[in-house]
Amino acid sequence: MTDIIDELEWRGLLAQTTDLDELRKALADGPVTLYCGFDPTAGSLHVGHLTQVLTLARFQQAGHRPIALVGGGTGLIGDPKPSAERALNDPATVEGWVRNLGDQLSAFLRFTPEGEQPRPTDAVLQNNGEWLTAMSAIDLLRDVGKHFGINSMLARETVRSRLDGEGMSFTEFSYVLLQSYDFVQLYRRYGCTLQTGGSDQWGNITAGLDLIRRMDANTPHGPAHGLTFNLLTKSDGTKFGKTETGTIWLDPELTSPYAFYQYWFNADDRDVVRFLKVFSFRSREEIAELEQATAERPAARAAQRALAEELTTLVHGTEECRKAIDASRALFGQGDLTALDAATLGAALAEVPRTELAGPADALPPVVDLLAASGLVASKSAARRTVQEGGAYVNNTKVADIEARVRPEDLLHGRYVVLRRGKRNVGGVIVTG
Repeated sequence: MTDIIDELEWRGLLAQTTDLDELRKALADGPVTLYCGFDPTAGSLHVGHLTQVLTLARFQQAGHRPIALVGGGTGLIGDPKPSAERALNDPATVEGWVRNLGDQLSAFLRFTPEGEQPRPTDAVLQNNGEWLTAMSAIDLLRDVGKHFGINSMLARETVRSRLDGEGMSFTEFSYVLLQSYDFVQLYRRYGCTLQTGGSDQWGNITAGLDLIRRMDANTPHGPAHGLTFNLLTKSDGTKFGKTETGTIWLDPELTSPYAFYQYWFNADDRDVVRFLKVFSFRSREEIAELEQATAERPAARAAQRALAEELTTLVHGTEECRKAIDASRALFGQGDLTALDAATLGAALAEVPRTELAGPADALPPVVDLLAASGLVASKSAARRTVQEGGAYVNNTKVADIEARVRPEDLLHGRYVVLRRGKRNVGGVIVTG
């Protein structure tokens, strides 16, 4: 990659930079050490973090050294939200979340293997609790606070919007001091001269740059820079990274690999090429081919499939991606349902209309009742018509009799039944007793 900035521009990522020409020169003269911060406000990263994580990976591939800063200190406070105060989490909880996020980041960045000598571009995992929790209140006010003007802090958009409403605590108001001091510490410790983040972090980033100039005017690392990236939106107006069932997490215990795969596979045709540019490591030529395929044969969903497979493999591994693909095919009659393990099948049915029934297995209602109870059809009469028209399936086997029932031996793994109406509408039954 000859110019990482050109690459980021083509991918539609760049939002704001402090001095683009100077930054290009610094990167060309490189390698540059850069950082992005991730506050542990939950026990897992989610897909909204992927823009920043994967951009760090792109810089590493281009020959630069990324620092993934996990906010064990700032996470005890929380970056101000536009609307309300953040809940303050227990320090022990935050400490556990810091470990979780560090483990997840290792899937995207190349760190120095244990027992080996570090290479110039090996990533660094750093916790800002190391210096922030060691500071006294007096140190913070004397060494950091004296460099911040109240007028400029009040002018920040996040602060102004809150002051026009219910106000803001001093805790959240002071967050910018801590993030700015992070940049100073990384500048001193690692020669870090670039901070990246979402466009909503621009005020914090520029405050950090100003603090470096005030506190370290004579240090040898040269000028520091800031770079932000566009926040993603979806063409249909819904929030990126959210579904009807909630946030799409990277932790498989919070969002199953099947649900993760389906999130990307179901991407709108209007969004999928943009998502490929932001989240995929495919070349421009490969993405252009997928864009053409989407235009010519949208029903084939070639771009969505490529995106889902690449990201699911990256986050969850090859085996879990294969299971998600097998489940996706089997649910729609293109594979063997009995070959799916219980966890994968259960995760798949959790994403479709379903009904949960108490046993016993030999006393389940007729299939027409199950079709209606799952929500695949509007009523029992509609279910009967579906059976009579040849559009009802149980475990991918067509149902011909409107009096048909599910037998105990039909239960997959002793508790699951896959229902289908036509080719595209899937539902399920989960027997809990």
